[in-house]
Amino acid sequence: MPDGLLGVAWPSIRAGFSIPLDALGMLLTASVAGYLTSSTLSGPLMSRFGVGSVLAASCALTGIGLIGYTLVPVWWMMVLLGVLAGLGAGAIDAGLNTYVAAHFGEGLMQWLHASYGIGVTLGPIIMTVALTTFESWRVGYQAAGVFQILLAGAFMLSLPMWNQKDQPADDAPKRLTDYKTPMSETLRQPKVWGSVLLFLLYTGAEAGVGMWAYSLLTESRGIDPKMAGFFAGSYWATFTLGRIVAGLYAKRAGVNLLVMGGLAGAWVGSVLLWWNPAAWVNLLAVALIGFAVAPIFPALTSGTSARVGAHFAANTIGMQMAAAGLGVAAGPGLIGVIARQTSLEMVPVCLFVLFTVLLALYGVASGKKASEPN
Repeated sequence: MPDGLLGVAWPSIRAGFSIPLDALGMLLTASVAGYLTSSTLSGPLMSRFGVGSVLAASCALTGIGLIGYTLVPVWWMMVLLGVLAGLGAGAIDAGLNTYVAAHFGEGLMQWLHASYGIGVTLGPIIMTVALTTFESWRVGYQAAGVFQILLAGAFMLSLPMWNQKDQPADDAPKRLTDYKTPMSETLRQPKVWGSVLLFLLYTGAEAGVGMWAYSLLTESRGIDPKMAGFFAGSYWATFTLGRIVAGLYAKRAGVNLLVMGGLAGAWVGSVLLWWNPAAWVNLLAVALIGFAVAPIFPALTSGTSARVGAHFAANTIGMQMAAAGLGVAAGPGLIGVIARQTSLEMVPVCLFVLFTVLLALYGVASGKKASEPN
């Protein structure tokens, strides 16, 4: 939910603090720094304190950060609180992904990520109500912050459930969260870095479509802004729908089919967007990419153990979440730099290159069965 607040709130925040338009980069950088730090360290933290404790503390940190936004009198204090909110968000993402990967099937992982789309949709609605009804962006952040604090309390009350240790049979396989592999050992594994690179490139492509589709259609291809907004909105609509559908068929399809099929569909969509034979093809291309990429992130997360080995999976998932946060920030930014130096028509070319590289990289990563250390 917090991810959807800032876009709507930013004009009011900027006016309130009397800061320039590009000051947004300071807050985003601070948040990403916190996100990268906590998600990278989530594996060791969960090994020491347990998943439930990490989730409770992370929600509390996020809630304090969001409410703090509304209380500080100067901009630099809000930037510092961005680090705090990012620390909480990174550990929440990594903790939930690790827990679901360890205890549940691919279907639930898809639905977990489908809920992200719902939350991102609710965020702008909450902030719009705050601005139109209460005439204050602070009310929107206060509502989201209180929700995070309540969620932290719920995690605290349910700690026994999150941290309980089952008594499996002697020959039963360990879960990902049962391993206590040192981070230093995980960092020495080339297959881990290959898996991390997958997330960096994938999230850069996913965010790149969402960020630049509207600009491409309006500024370069002359499509009416209202129609272009509908085209761009179809990306997130089919994205959320795709994850819901994938949750129904994930167990039957398997991780590799979801990822390879999704990347292949996105590759075709990027070709159509690049080709651009008619205006309606843009709608088809953007919607196809949204539906195709939908299952990739959760499927990649579920398949972490198969790619890198169960001993390294918990630490790797945290690193992957960090790479995802970096990709969301760096991918659209890099595409924007290329587009500014050339033209917006380079956007679909960049997407084509990214999806081509991802297809090749995943083919290599999934073709080698991970071996476990003795």
